[in-house]
Amino acid sequence: MRSLVVGANGLLGSAVVHAARQRDWTVFGTYHSTSPAFDIPLTQFDLRDHGSFVDVLVDYDPDVVINCAAMTDVDGCEGSPEQADILNGQAPGALAAHCEEAGIQFVHVSTDYVFDGTSRTPYREDSEPAPVQVYGASKLAGERSVRREHEAALITRLSFVWGIHRGREELTGFPAWVREQIRSGESVPLFTDQWVTPTRAGQAADTLLDLIESGETGLYHVACPSCVTPFEFGSAIADALGTGEELLEEGSVADVQRDASRPTYSCLDMSRVEEALGRPQPTLRDDIAAVGNAFR
Repeated sequence: MRSLVVGANGLLGSAVVHAARQRDWTVFGTYHSTSPAFDIPLTQFDLRDHGSFVDVLVDYDPDVVINCAAMTDVDGCEGSPEQADILNGQAPGALAAHCEEAGIQFVHVSTDYVFDGTSRTPYREDSEPAPVQVYGASKLAGERSVRREHEAALITRLSFVWGIHRGREELTGFPAWVREQIRSGESVPLFTDQWVTPTRAGQAADTLLDLIESGETGLYHVACPSCVTPFEFGSAIADALGTGEELLEEGSVADVQRDASRPTYSCLDMSRVEEALGRPQPTLRDDIAAVGNAFR
């Protein structure tokens, strides 16, 4: 399989590159500004110049394009809505259109933030989106533009992404912050009134590739099935570190002032992806155990 990873230097993109190489796929990548430390053919590419993507496709002739690139700064999107719309809303559709014209499979990564958080049961793929901030609105626009331009596209929604950045082999995201706070002896304030289904980047990458190999199309949620608060997530990290919960402090989303609203509940239902692949998604505890060396 010849695969092109757009956004190869991001956390998820690096995990997809790593997972594809583990399967002996031929892997190519693009990056925005900093070239990743992968020994694969790489091209610098700016999503805003999506017209030039045709040249990238000609150069690499992939069987599948996996778009992991996005403007993911939620508060930054709130301050720059036009840029968010271009990068997250318009560009994915343009890339998908180029792939459709060339007969190339297209995979796009979206987010749980397309939902407003008013539910208290995990969101299914057919749940009605209602984003409460610019980031979620731009990502929802991206999903819809991809669907319009590429009938057989595979679209996935992830939630609260964390994991090992495979370009640097470093733990990245929420668990890295909790680990460093605990190791430095500092208190760790954690919300008890927000619920998420954390997505380990390595697990998501493997699931994406499994869906591609199975020939799946349409919309799938990809995360762990554990619907937890950040405090519960932090407790699991403290257990992995063997330190106990003495430094963990209960907090509320109302304690933090941010430019963009966040849904207080964005857990995703895993039934569809589990049925498609014939296996359960790993739990949060499974995912933490999979990168156990990062907590030793």
